Amino acid sequence: MAREHPAGQGRRVKPVPATEVNASQWRSAHTHLCAGAMERTTLSLDRGMDKLTFWKPLREAVSAYRFQLRFSLRMTAAGLVALLVAQSLALPLHGLWVVLTAVVVTQMSVGGSLRATIEYIIGTLGGAVYAGAIGVLVPHAGAIAQGGVLALTIAPLAFAAAINPNFRVAPFSAVLVLLLSGQLGEGPVESAFTRFLEVALGGAIAIVVSLLVFSQRAHGLGVETGAQILQRMAQGFPELLAGFTQRLDANKIRLLQDDLGRSVIGFQEIAAEAKRERLVAVGSEPDPAPLSRTLLRLRHDFVIIGRAVTPFPSEIEQRLNPLLSRVGQDVSEFLGGSAAALIRRSDPPSLQPAETSLNAYGLAINSLRNEGLTRALSNSEVERLFALSFAFEQLHHDLIDLARCVREWAGRVGAKARL
Repeated sequence: MAREHPAGQGRRVKPVPATEVNASQWRSAHTHLCAGAMERTTLSLDRGMDKLTFWKPLREAVSAYRFQLRFSLRMTAAGLVALLVAQSLALPLHGLWVVLTAVVVTQMSVGGSLRATIEYIIGTLGGAVYAGAIGVLVPHAGAIAQGGVLALTIAPLAFAAAINPNFRVAPFSAVLVLLLSGQLGEGPVESAFTRFLEVALGGAIAIVVSLLVFSQRAHGLGVETGAQILQRMAQGFPELLAGFTQRLDANKIRLLQDDLGRSVIGFQEIAAEAKRERLVAVGSEPDPAPLSRTLLRLRHDFVIIGRAVTPFPSEIEQRLNPLLSRVGQDVSEFLGGSAAALIRRSDPPSLQPAETSLNAYGLAINSLRNEGLTRALSNSEVERLFALSFAFEQLHHDLIDLARCVREWAGRVGAKARL
């Protein structure tokens, strides 16, 4: 049916079929629905991305500090187990020394806990026996007499602790035996015996917890630490060699050397703990001592090179710069590849590229000498030039030893897999 124009001009409007109206309305509604769905999907994706953005750094942080977190949980478990055992046995002072010992001797690895327990028990036994004997043999009723007995007890044990680190806790244990025996109604001998049993119980709990709760072997910790040292060397070696062609910040070199020194010392301590782990038969693993010695020698190579770092004269620098860059790249790749192989317990990368570049540098030095270019150098410049050559020769031998150490760790894993 036709409609008239609102202005009354009588103009006729073409009628719109109902199907076209419905189709137009459906398209409009569909467009709005699609837009709403896309908006909801976008919001959902944004929320999902926010969750991913939150969880990724958290996972990275947990992975970076996984050893520290496991140690925290392990020490907490040792303290709680020690408290339960002490309360079940109705020990004096609510089992104070059992709990303290379990917490104090729990270390990052099983070997560390074993070492701390042995030292703590030896020191406690020495201090308790000596204090018990002094308490029985020397009367100490008055304050002055008690002070004299205390001095007579502490001085010899402190001297023994200065000579042998195993007796570091001996003065501490002796003081407790002397001062607490009267407070608890115990004699010196009884107090010494009780303290020793409590410390032995706490140490035993710490070792058992270290073996069963998030157990961390010193060998595994050593692999991670050794790989980190090699990776740090791989990053710093090209930077160190760049100092022979351009000025470097002395503070940057010192920080690199100090960092490597602390890391190598830390690895040596872990290697000593790994040796003690064999006492409790926690598994057959490669001896970390050869790797420890190799890392120490590589650290010495860095020290020698660092002391010689000064830009060469321009003519020498033009001849040696490409070779130094190649040496830095090839050695860095071998060190980084060895770090990755140590983590995977696989064979090391090929040493041939590094050997080729090191040999090429040695040939270039001989060529400089034959051409007489070293005669124009000062004594200090000649010393630095040949010090670097000597360091590269030692580095070559140490890289061969490193490849053998990495191969030994990979071979042990392969042998265990075949078994």
